[in-house]
Amino acid sequence: MEYRFRLKALVLAVSSTLVLGACGGGGSNDKSIQLSGIAAEGLAIANGTVTIKDKTGQTRSATTDSNGNYTIQTVGLTYPLMLQITGSQGVWHALVTEDDAGKPANINTATNSIAQLALGVSSDTALRAAFTTGTFSQVGAASVANADAKLLDALESELGKRPASLRHARFQPGTASTDGDETDRLLTLVDLRPSGTGFIAYNRQPERIRADSYRIQDYDGNSDDLLTAGLGKTGLGSAVAPTYTNAAAPTAAELRRNAVYNNYRALVDANKPTGGYGTLYGPNIDINGGDTLGEGKIAGTEAIAFSGDESGTRLVTVMVQIPASFNAAQPCIVTATSSGSRGVYGAIGTAGEWGLKHGCAVAYTDKGSGNGMHDLARDTVNLIDGTVSSASAAGKRAHFAADLTKTQLDAFNAAFPNRIAYKHAHSRQNPEKDWGRNTLDAVGFAFYVLNEKYGTADASGKKPRVIRPANTLVIASSASNGAGAALLAAEQDSLGLIDGVAISEPQIQPKDVSGVGIKQGTAAVSTIGKPLMDYFTYANLYQPCAALSAAATGSPGAAFIAGYAANRCTALKAKGLLAGTTLQAQADEALQKLRSYGWSSEHDLYHASHHAFATPSIVVTYLNTLGRFSVTDNVCGFSFGSTVAVAGATLGNVTATSALVQAGIFATGNGVPPTGGINLVYNEASGGAKRDVLAVSPSTGLADAALDGALCARSLVTGLDAVTGSKLTGTLLAQSDRVRQGIAEVQASGALMGKPTVIVSGRSDTLIPVNHASRAYYGASRKADGTTSKLRYYEVTNAQHFDTFIDNGLLPGYDSNLVPLHVYFNQGMDIMYAHLKNGTALPDSQVIRTTPRGGTAGSAPALTVSNVPPIASSPVGADIITYSGGTVNVPE
Repeated sequence: MEYRFRLKALVLAVSSTLVLGACGGGGSNDKSIQLSGIAAEGLAIANGTVTIKDKTGQTRSATTDSNGNYTIQTVGLTYPLMLQITGSQGVWHALVTEDDAGKPANINTATNSIAQLALGVSSDTALRAAFTTGTFSQVGAASVANADAKLLDALESELGKRPASLRHARFQPGTASTDGDETDRLLTLVDLRPSGTGFIAYNRQPERIRADSYRIQDYDGNSDDLLTAGLGKTGLGSAVAPTYTNAAAPTAAELRRNAVYNNYRALVDANKPTGGYGTLYGPNIDINGGDTLGEGKIAGTEAIAFSGDESGTRLVTVMVQIPASFNAAQPCIVTATSSGSRGVYGAIGTAGEWGLKHGCAVAYTDKGSGNGMHDLARDTVNLIDGTVSSASAAGKRAHFAADLTKTQLDAFNAAFPNRIAYKHAHSRQNPEKDWGRNTLDAVGFAFYVLNEKYGTADASGKKPRVIRPANTLVIASSASNGAGAALLAAEQDSLGLIDGVAISEPQIQPKDVSGVGIKQGTAAVSTIGKPLMDYFTYANLYQPCAALSAAATGSPGAAFIAGYAANRCTALKAKGLLAGTTLQAQADEALQKLRSYGWSSEHDLYHASHHAFATPSIVVTYLNTLGRFSVTDNVCGFSFGSTVAVAGATLGNVTATSALVQAGIFATGNGVPPTGGINLVYNEASGGAKRDVLAVSPSTGLADAALDGALCARSLVTGLDAVTGSKLTGTLLAQSDRVRQGIAEVQASGALMGKPTVIVSGRSDTLIPVNHASRAYYGASRKADGTTSKLRYYEVTNAQHFDTFIDNGLLPGYDSNLVPLHVYFNQGMDIMYAHLKNGTALPDSQVIRTTPRGGTAGSAPALTVSNVPPIASSPVGADIITYSGGTVNVPE
């Protein structure tokens, strides 16, 4: 008994010792054997030395990895602990108390400020001294927790919502070549400094902004302005573009003026007054629809810069326009991410105009895909203002330069002379995966510029933030690719920078449409929600042949594909991809294939013009960008270059690009050939490289617009041979894997987290069919958000993607059959603005039934309000779009 008693006592004594150690008894840090966290100052502090000092003066150190992660063993150390690391922007600290054991211990700008407040010191120098002398040793857990809470109070005042503690948050910091997550953004959004018992949020230039590119300009609203670049309503409506004093060397101001002219007219039908320009929309039309603004020039301030990584290979243009009517007491911001592959002025006529007229700052970005050209033969590039430079002189200031060594460039020029590299296709960045973040970056840049303009420096010499997300109405907006970017930004916006979304015709690719169906009337749609490259490579095969179908008789633009449409039918039949034995049967079959793959009868008339002006070049551009291919890869045999335009034996052959093309491309180009004198070239055409629409395919011997290349593109998207259906192998399989990985990177979740959102789309959109984009995303988002969804979808009959095709003299029939979707873009913006500002209810999702102008193709009568009825505040039951049981129900 005595032995057993003594044994039991020994066990208890040992256990008590262990318990005391485990609980930190006596101040020792046996509670956890290690401490870990992330060291960042916005960007991760890579390969830096973290030094930890405890209450008794003991020190230990560890080295961070490339993402700022560190781990330090802490056995034997005594709380409180103080951590220190030196980054490129300063020396940063963090305090860790016994209450923090087992949690991440981050070191960043926020923890540095928390340490200052907790220790009662007023400068970084004093904080470093506290670490050196050990005077931090008396700080208590309550003091640190209180300082952390005060910092979160300041961030809540800034954002309008309370974020997680930056001391303990697990997040992904940015690196030299990659962006971080939204928690990382929070570290660089504001500069929080202790003041009294709390913090002041000071203005801070966004981390990625390139100081050497930043410039700001005021415009008087007469000789020059924000919306029309001095051209006014009359100038923008003129069929004749502004001229240059010297076309070989335009000035930056001249290039800006022409960029505004071309980009405005590319998104809006300004071709004829009968189409609605100047009567229903345009610079002269006020926010109430009245013709009261004269020429519509808008005075104000414009700031522009590059945002990019340290290498200079990943550059995104951001720009902010602040109208003179901006009210700092009731601030608002509208995003205007560029549509298509356009430059930074690509949304000037849509979100830009609406925002400026409503007194809002407009936050633009070209989303890293905008209209950057590298003439490889001359080795010349454009700068941020569009002016031309040699690539070597431009260096990291180049809007885009192909990532090639001189040896690689010389070899490529020798093998493929007179070719062009374009930013969207050849940057090797797959920029679309970042379009949401780019849009949020533009918002962050807008807040910086606004606070620089309207803030007043205090005694510290810094400007406290007076315009903040919490007191600013922010609408994410734009059209097409820019609209998709707005949705992606809303999905990613965990900080609450965006209050609502209002967009038109979004190019959006839902990641998951399983369990989602679409019905138009009583008919179920068989194919929905395909990725862009899937349905585009499918269209690229069949559109030319389908345009010869009886149902497509009278197609606008049919003449542009007449040289290859019949040959495409014949070639597809020979490949076993069509079964019809006559040309008419083949054309009807091709059209039916398109209808079965997500298009509908509303699109029948427009396949010809879309293949002539859009489909092949978008296929090649996105094939390259999704796979991150170099210009030297010539994927599927395609390249970009100037071609001979004069009839004769050399028609369509590659020729040297005129220096005038590069000089003006900033203003005339849309980033996707054919544009501004650059065309799509099929290198592998029989007889030598040829413009794609004139190319003879080696396997068919026919001038079928490079069917061999189109089949290759389709194969890379599916991973299967487009003719035999067999699995790809070798190089093609490796390329396909890259393309499919890129597709996965750009798809959207649909989770808008309950953000109010309005989508307007045209039922006749042949470029981005609603069954693959707007309708499919609506279903995916309603499924993802459930009862919290505040998404509304407005589908406009007789409206489509390219308003600029309406009243275009080369495409008669667009005017008589279609109405401008831009009318409804403006209404969608009005609806969202009223909802956010006044609490006005969002109208139910609905079909808006328009009336085409009719008349003679090419000279349709004037558009009136009777052709374009408004979005109904209370639609009749027969027009309401519903989502129920996983099905999107769209009235016929």
